[in-house]
Amino acid sequence: MNSDQVKTGIERAPHRSLLKAMGYTDEELKRPLIGIVNSQNDIVPGHIHLETIVNAVKTGVTMAGGTPAQFPAIAVCDGIAMGHKGMHYSLVSRELIADSIETMTLAHGFDALVMVPNCDKVVPGMLMAAARVNIPTVIVSGGAMLSLEKNGKHLDLNSVFEAVGSYKAGLIDEAEVLECENNACPTCGSCSGMFTANSMNCLTEVIGMGLPGNGTIPAVYAERVRLAKTAGMKVMEMFEKNIRPRDIMTPEAFRNALTVDMALGCSTNTMLHLPAIAYEAGVPLDLALANEISQTTPNLCKLAPAGPYHIQDLYAAGGIQAVLKELAKKDLVNTSLMTVNGQTIEENIKFAVNKDTNVIRPIDQPYSLSGGIAVLRGNIAPDGCVVKKSAVAEEMLQHKGPARVFDSEEDAIKAIYAKKIVAGDVVVIRYEGPKGGPGMREMLSPTSALAGMNLDKQVALITDGRFSGATRGAAIGHVSPEAAEGGNIGLVYEGDMIAIDILNNTIELDVTDEELAKRRESFVPLEPKIKTGYVARYAKLVTSASTGAVLK
Repeated sequence: MNSDQVKTGIERAPHRSLLKAMGYTDEELKRPLIGIVNSQNDIVPGHIHLETIVNAVKTGVTMAGGTPAQFPAIAVCDGIAMGHKGMHYSLVSRELIADSIETMTLAHGFDALVMVPNCDKVVPGMLMAAARVNIPTVIVSGGAMLSLEKNGKHLDLNSVFEAVGSYKAGLIDEAEVLECENNACPTCGSCSGMFTANSMNCLTEVIGMGLPGNGTIPAVYAERVRLAKTAGMKVMEMFEKNIRPRDIMTPEAFRNALTVDMALGCSTNTMLHLPAIAYEAGVPLDLALANEISQTTPNLCKLAPAGPYHIQDLYAAGGIQAVLKELAKKDLVNTSLMTVNGQTIEENIKFAVNKDTNVIRPIDQPYSLSGGIAVLRGNIAPDGCVVKKSAVAEEMLQHKGPARVFDSEEDAIKAIYAKKIVAGDVVVIRYEGPKGGPGMREMLSPTSALAGMNLDKQVALITDGRFSGATRGAAIGHVSPEAAEGGNIGLVYEGDMIAIDILNNTIELDVTDEELAKRRESFVPLEPKIKTGYVARYAKLVTSASTGAVLK
């Protein structure tokens, strides 16, 4: 056992003395020491209730003969951090989470881990750590928030952001905004649509690192507590069989994840997180694979923001296992792969049933024949950029318009609120990438403002930053190379024509190579906006969005 190095032998008497100071008995110290990573805090709705989940995990570990020991992980709420300086700290928290788990795990000699995340950067950060330390690990999330109906419409966090845009456009009054504000987030849990947190929780289940149900059981259901107890028991089985994360997170597992990503229409942020997790697992993952898989993977689900359904509806329809079963009908997923419950995907989906073909379309009746995410390339993004195709109106799948150029999210949102953006425009927001931001801020405020003003079917937005999973419309992010690294997005002038063709995976700045070369002669990228502290250090080490914005 790894933990023998901290608790076995006469030389470890001082170590045992410290453990006994916390009440551990000799019997407990003979058992495997299981680290329980708890990201609970009192500022994130997806994490406010995680003590309940963690206590259930501890019960499961104890029932199965292990000794659980809890330690913390941080968690940032993207919604609360949105639209101000705080968003510089969202993506960068992913690396802090992975680093701190590595630190705590190796410093204390844990034999296995159960990690309890829920929200956007916490799930991938924990998966990165699992791959890095590579001891038996199970991920069990806190579950999704419910969406409740109000005035005939099911609300979610995005509803409130769009309500602000509608208010600014004079379409609704302040009382209507308040009513939306008071009803959009009615329970604890990760925000209720197929936003980034739920996308990653669902893909954790697909990769095999989460138990069936991990992605879709709502936070407030007792079934979520039972799942957590099962996770505690299953990690002990993994320990006994020495099944490790890298045994599960194989190239084929990531291919499955990309396939289900396309079928579900997940957040574009998965195109940052999956490569980062794969990097830690030693698995090469080129974004070109996303388009290859998208070409053969039908889009089966239209969950918010792409459609009217929410995670609770996907759960009721049969969840991720039902989606996998639909895809398996055409051999689009590898069902022979191992998962953390000790069974293969084929065994897990044996009794899965698609209970609602409106929520999960049958494989022969998809919303579209290709997947929900597209990677575009062209002279403005030689290394690629990403769009949630399933959330783009049909009339915006091909669009050409004049560039309206802004060097920050704040400048862009001021122009949008001031009604200076008109139908046909292509809003360009740069110096918001991993290095230039720094931290690659998520920008839900400008996209939701456009949607609230009914411009999402008339205006495109491109950026070297990124978007919330709640974003809808022709919002194209992750433009690489970014402006701060000398990317061509930094050479765009006000009024330049930009042609977007999502159907053919291209994006082009209508400027000759000669003109771009001329502009580059006098081009000096702006410096990162933050020059001290962790984010400044991050800016010096971070790689491109096209490689997952990992630190090297």
